[in-house]
Amino acid sequence: MTVETEIRKAIVEELKRQAENSGSSLRVEASPDLVTIHGPVNLDDLVMVVMGSVAGGP
Repeated sequence: MTVETEIRKAIVEELKRQAENSGSSLRVEASPDLVTIHGPVNLDDLVMVVMGSVAGGP
């Protein structure tokens, strides 16, 4: 799996996690090439996940 694929996967998984924890204030729809986001996203959490995927973290 390429680094780009790992980062894409990490971003989508984190956005979906945030959506699940937000009640109904965040909706995320993902396809292989696009992500549609409706609502607030915790950018700090998203950045931390991306940095972890680049560094090889969990």
